[in-house]
Amino acid sequence: MTRRKIGLLVILCSVVVLSAQDELGAKDPADRWEKTIRTFEDWDRKNTFPSEAILFVGSSSIRMWPTRESFKEFAVINRGFGGSQISDVIFFAQRIVLRYEPKVIVFYAGDNDIAAGESAKQVFNDYQKFTRLVHEALPRTRIIFISIKPSGSRWSLWPVMNRANMMIKAFSDKDRRLFYFDAATPLLNSEGQPNFDLFLNDKLHLNSKGYEIWTRELRPMIEKALKPAKQEP
Repeated sequence: MTRRKIGLLVILCSVVVLSAQDELGAKDPADRWEKTIRTFEDWDRKNTFPSEAILFVGSSSIRMWPTRESFKEFAVINRGFGGSQISDVIFFAQRIVLRYEPKVIVFYAGDNDIAAGESAKQVFNDYQKFTRLVHEALPRTRIIFISIKPSGSRWSLWPVMNRANMMIKAFSDKDRRLFYFDAATPLLNSEGQPNFDLFLNDKLHLNSKGYEIWTRELRPMIEKALKPAKQEP
């Protein structure tokens, strides 16, 4: 092998290694989300947050939801950060979940996880990990899982998403502190397809009509989750 070929091979190997390092770095929650999490913490230092609140946490479906306006009767905290996965919420749980000691957690994530290639079982396992983490620190806190939504842009992934939903529903049915909110059915039309009237032009995120439906359907479940909190040890 000539010196030129050896040199080219070394350069190529270096590029591959650096690309792999960049990819790993991009997946590191600390690198990707630290600025966002610090923004939440800066807000907390300058403002008071309610005790025993309803904490909305998860990905962009939470971030874009006008939760304070939608649920005026509740003390609400919103800690959604777009593009996040369940593992990201777990990574920052101490800073954006546990510190608030919420009475109820409304959780939406898993959508981006499956879009990134995770299996239904991986999403289910990650959600189990999240619930264990919460209940080890806050055993009385109720957790409402908002089912992964069917959307036009990710319709091909719906079979995997629905499997994850069903696994989480079965798991939630076994623990009275866990609730499963069927957020998918109200978004489907009569043919069982995503109702595009409820989505933005990206066919992924909900528009105001979509959020109105979620708000209306979720409210009774939040009320139900709140009732037993004072009665159980």
